[in-house]
Parts: sequence; structure tokens; C-alpha cells
Amino acid sequence: MAPDMGMADAAVETECGLVYGPGGKRLDVYRPVDAPGPLPVVLLWHGIGPDERDILAPLARAAAGRGLLVLVPDWRSDAVDGGRAHLLESLAFAREEADGRPCVLAGWSAGAGAALGVALRPESTDGWRPQAVVGLAGHYGLPARTTGTAPLADLAAGRDPGVPVHLVHGSGDSVLAARHSHDLAEALRAAGAAVTLQEPETDHAGVIMTAYDPAADRCVPTTAEHAVRAGRGVAGLLAGVAGDGSA
Repeated sequence: MAPDMGMADAAVETECGLVYGPGGKRLDVYRPVDAPGPLPVVLLWHGIGPDERDILAPLARAAAGRGLLVLVPDWRSDAVDGGRAHLLESLAFAREEADGRPCVLAGWSAGAGAALGVALRPESTDGWRPQAVVGLAGHYGLPARTTGTAPLADLAAGRDPGVPVHLVHGSGDSVLAARHSHDLAEALRAAGAAVTLQEPETDHAGVIMTAYDPAADRCVPTTAEHAVRAGRGVAGLLAGVAGDGSA
């Protein structure tokens, strides 16, 4: 994962429940307290569980503490369109918030494929592409919620993401095996696209600094060392990518 340079993270403030589009869905904004100026923007999409923006709070706080403006929207995979309208409305909000500044598109699980789909099919966003894509524990052989086509199929058809793609997948992921990210990395390399792949020693929930709670049937914050280490690594990766497009 991205190295920790020993710098203390900034204090973070959160603005919760902003309506981000015509669909009436809400998002949370994480930013460093007393930031000296405009910040790079990261739009972070949760997975397939409907309206689960709260599970990304630990990762969003860690990333904001590295000097980023992090937007975490709700979206519903059980919507008639699979969540496409919600995702694209949140992206429009993020682009307006960025106002020309770097904007990184990141997603976890189902959100990872949705993020990559935007880069592969920029016609879905009037030709816009993010600064980079960060995919966390994704499955890229399934149709992306933003485009309806699988990223691997788009690559096989000759489409190019046009921006660097950074993949993180827990080596102990038993929900979505790390081979899904391996397959994508191989396809991107074969297409000549810029890609990195990191495999921290954690599981599906750990890459976002959480643990799965069977009783609640959802991911919850955790202090487990493997998850904290992995989540902080992802936060560092996001900060590096948002700063210059590389990591």
C-alpha cells in the first residue's frame, strides 16, 4: 500500500445528508478542518447494499485527513435502473464541486465496477473522465451499474479507460476473490493501460476499514489491525492519486 510518511492526519469535519440531485438521495462530505484552499475531490461509491454510505465513513475520514474533499453518496442497487441515475447524479454533483480541480472516482465492491465503467464509457458523462479510478475489491466481469456493460467486456472490445486505474483487493477476500482484480489488471496491461494492483492482507470489508457484522448484516467500523492498516493504505493511495494522478 502507499507508504505512511509519518505525518499526522489533519482533523476532519463532516457535513451529513446533503441532497445531491433530482432523485433526492443524500451524501456526506468529509474535509480537513481549516483547509488552506481548494482541495482535490474524491467521489467514493459504496457497494451493492442500498443506501449504505455510512459504512464508508472510516475510510472517508482517513482520506480526508490526508488533505482531500471526500464525497460519499447513497445509491440504491434495487432501483429500477440498478442505481445508474443515483450514481450519475452524484457524479454530476462531484464535478460541480470540483470546479475543474482533480476529481478521483473510487468505489468499493459493486461501486468499483461502476467507477471503472465511467472511464471506459465517457459518453455516459458527456465525454468527461476522472483524474484516475480506484477500484476496491471489485468484480469487473459483471455489468457496471453506471453503463450496463462489464468492464472486462469493454476492454475486450477495444475500449480504453484513458486514465490510470488503481486496484486494491484483500488477499483474504472470501466474498469476491482477488482473482477478479487480477483478471482486470491483466486485461488492462494487455491493452497498454496504466494499472497498479495492491493486495493487503485483509478481507472484503477490511479494505474499507470495516468488519462484517453477521447480526447486523452490514459492515461496521473496526479497530482490527489488518483493517486499519489496509484502510490507511487506501487513504494514502487516494491522496497520492488525487495529487498527481499516480501513486
